[in-house]
Amino acid sequence: MAAFYHRHHHHFSQHHLHPPNTDLRRLFHRLTIASSLSIICFSLVYLLTGGCESELAENSEIKPSARDFLARASGWRQEGNGSDALGSGHPAPETNSSGKEWTAARRLPQALIIGVKKGGTRALLEFLRLHPDIRALGSEPHFFDRHYARGLDWYRSMMPKALDGQIVMEKTPRYFVTVDTPARVHAMSQDVKLIVVVRDPVTRAISDYTQIISKTPGIPSFESLAFKNRTTGQIDSLWSPLWIGLYAQHMERWLAWFPRNQIHLVSGERLISDPAGELGKVQDFLGLQRIVTDKHFYFNKTKGFPCLKKPEGSSKPHCLGKTKGRTHVSIDPEVIQKLRDFYKPHNQRFYQLAGQNFGWH
Repeated sequence: MAAFYHRHHHHFSQHHLHPPNTDLRRLFHRLTIASSLSIICFSLVYLLTGGCESELAENSEIKPSARDFLARASGWRQEGNGSDALGSGHPAPETNSSGKEWTAARRLPQALIIGVKKGGTRALLEFLRLHPDIRALGSEPHFFDRHYARGLDWYRSMMPKALDGQIVMEKTPRYFVTVDTPARVHAMSQDVKLIVVVRDPVTRAISDYTQIISKTPGIPSFESLAFKNRTTGQIDSLWSPLWIGLYAQHMERWLAWFPRNQIHLVSGERLISDPAGELGKVQDFLGLQRIVTDKHFYFNKTKGFPCLKKPEGSSKPHCLGKTKGRTHVSIDPEVIQKLRDFYKPHNQRFYQLAGQNFGWH
């Protein structure tokens, strides 16, 4: 009996510790663990791959600044006559990659071309308009010298619509020589950037007179207007074509209101001989990328100054109008020499104020 019990107890213990399907259970358990690990690995790979793809997708998008630049360069054409930039005359919202809307608005100018008459201001404005970040009024508003009583709201309404980041500007050459203008401009903005195109005051005066006589034939000769007394050689410095060329006294008036580093002087002579070089300096002064370069210009031998190869919105080359580059009236060389002697001390004073020598004789 004891032996029987012992045998059966041993068989029961063996059966209890090692059931017949133990190996199957172990195999199933291993398969479960393996499949779980496979799912986890697969999930990790999927997530990592998805993360990489989304990161690549983000990085492959055009950067907002570049996208904005492309939008401006293609969708916002530079205007030719002070009208709205878009053909419809209404600002169209631009949406960039972040979903932010771009809308154009009229703003007061951040830069002014304030002078000088017959210095090359129209050429400078036309050249600057090639830049996608410049929005310039085509006509001369004469706000600060003639229409100041109309107020800043009227002045703002004259400006072309512009996007954020674009510089709004206008040119009125008379600003440089009118007494009240510096204080009025300063009241609008202490930070406005001022540009003055200056040219040899003797050749500028002759150019000025050439324009006057083309509009009002029959006026007295240049010589008779330039001198108070031809016999004594006393020059009439208050005659407008000569008075405008007294750059030093005009510059001093502006420097009473604005620091020198807010006034950029453009050489009218170099604007003709090296337009890309002068435009590069102006773009630097305005804090803009140098986009207008020598590839935009060719020299017209007939007119005697540079022309645009392909102006904005056109496939044809463009030169300034017939009123630009007129043949100057002939002036007695003795009169020219007396004018040079008259301007010499004024020019020297101007060079000191400007911090540069323009090389006028």
